[in-house]
Parts: sequence; C-alpha cells; structure tokens
Amino acid sequence: MAVDAATAYVQAGGPASPTPSTAVATAGPLELAARVRARGGRVVGAGGCFDLLHAGHLSLLDQARRLGDVLIVCINSDASVGRLKGEGRPVVGERERAALLTALDCVDDVLVFAEDTPEKVLAELRPDIWVKGGDYAGRRIAEADLVESWGGEVVTVPFLEGHSTTTRIRHLAQQAGTP
Repeated sequence: MAVDAATAYVQAGGPASPTPSTAVATAGPLELAARVRARGGRVVGAGGCFDLLHAGHLSLLDQARRLGDVLIVCINSDASVGRLKGEGRPVVGERERAALLTALDCVDDVLVFAEDTPEKVLAELRPDIWVKGGDYAGRRIAEADLVESWGGEVVTVPFLEGHSTTTRIRHLAQQAGTP
C-alpha cells in the first residue's frame, strides 16, 4: 500500500508540484499529517519562499521540527515569489527548492502554494503549530486567526542574525559588478 501511495505521489509530481491544486491532489503531505494526528502526534508547519537556502532557514526548520512529530513546509510557488519579491526572483525554482527542503532530515514533506499568502494551504494542512522566524517576534502573525480557529498555535522561534536571502542576493550582485 505504501509503495502504491508513493508511486502515485511521484507520478503526480511529488513535493514540487507546480500548482497548489496538484500539490493538494497528491495529498502526500496531507495524508502524512492525518496519520500523525491519528496516532496522537503533533503536526508542525512552517512556510516561506526559501529561495537560496541558508543557515537562517536551517535554524528555523530545525527549531520547528523539534516542536512536534512531523514538519511540513509550505513554500511559495515561483509565480508567488516573483510577485512578492520582485523581478529576478526566485533565484532557485520551486522544484529545486522543494527537493532541497525535502532532503533535510528535519523536513518531512513540502507543499507548494501559488497564492501570495499561505492561508489556503494552511486550511488544508491544519497544523497544530505554525512556526515563523523571530523576525516576526512581537507582531501579530497574519495567519494567527486562521491557525487558532482550529485550536492551533503560532510560535516564533529565535532568528539567526545575519542571514537574509535578499541581503545575500544584493551582496552577490555587488560582487558580480566589480572587476
């Protein structure tokens, strides 16, 4: 049964499905969440663009994974990243970003979403805990009302200073511009 489910999941595009409807239709991450909940476990979610994976991302994901029994990462599609971050983004496409994240020991699965905010995918996943980085500390997280509506909790984890994708891209562009 597991082999059949895995085969169907891969044939449907796996964790890097190009549209949220395909990602949800494969239901790999959603089925994983349901199995974890059925045995009394806690589902943790985290989200973002995760363009140019760096130590700050790894820190957030590792901290998030320690809060529950499974970590499912919700990532913005390429089109969504482009709308949010501007021209030239993402630097790394959604399929590669999903593959890199899935390869991490702390990440159990990935969902790709096309909207600019994760509310639609969160309503499907319904994590017990939704994790944001410490750069959101002291602010009301936009998704908090939704997550709390099913009894979930929003947690901010400490931010690893000095790690920003945008800053890194600017730095690389400056270096490329110098002889």
